[in-house]
Amino acid sequence: MTELPRYLQLLWDREPEGRRGPKPGRSIQEIGAAAVAIADAEGLDAVSMKSVAGAVGFTTMSLYRYVDSKDELHAVMLDVAYGPPALTYGADEGWRERITRWSRTITERRVSHPWTTDTPQLSPPLTPNAIAWMESGLEALEDAPLTNQQRLSAMLAIDGWAQNHVRQAQQMGLVGPVDPDGPQGTYLQIIGQLIDPTSFPHLATAGPEALDDDDEDFFAEEFARGLDLLLDGIEALIARSGSPTRARRDRPTRATNAARGSRSPR
Repeated sequence: MTELPRYLQLLWDREPEGRRGPKPGRSIQEIGAAAVAIADAEGLDAVSMKSVAGAVGFTTMSLYRYVDSKDELHAVMLDVAYGPPALTYGADEGWRERITRWSRTITERRVSHPWTTDTPQLSPPLTPNAIAWMESGLEALEDAPLTNQQRLSAMLAIDGWAQNHVRQAQQMGLVGPVDPDGPQGTYLQIIGQLIDPTSFPHLATAGPEALDDDDEDFFAEEFARGLDLLLDGIEALIARSGSPTRARRDRPTRATNAARGSRSPR
């Protein structure tokens, strides 16, 4: 079997017995938390092996006992920033209500740490909290009359859209209520000068209508609309396919085997 990278050994508490060398003076979670604090305060570009090592009282070389590269450090940061899902689903909740709550909760974590959507990820999730979020998303869809593959695809589509919504809204300054004196208000003033209703009749109608309410939380409203579109699509898929048999829903597929296998790092 492929040997686990050092950072995954530490995150999953799977260090080989009898490992030589000094025991870590800090936990991998403490190192991740220090990196998260730097990114929250100064942005992702401020995170380096040197800056994180200094924050935890290490030399830069000492940090390499925990992570082999900045990419691995990013993975640890994301795991710490997301944290565990801590979601429980009631028996009276339908799949649509459950996955909505799941998506809103992980979106709140991303908004709290805006850099998360810009952090390079060179592999699918392998860290404990990231895997736990995947498990929680699939649990939310457990009662949806879909195949295992369809549930996994639905969860990935919802999460991919939500992550991109956060990224775009952050970049455009569209998180929170419209501020007439902020980027949103400036945008409205400029776009109003540029859009000629004769040349752009549809945009001239839809754009101001979407953004001209000072009391409206544009990010939250568009999140709700976009998520509803996706969930309506899933319901249409269910209606088109008919209710699959239990055997079909539970038959393992390559994708679901991969998701199950990801509960333990590969």
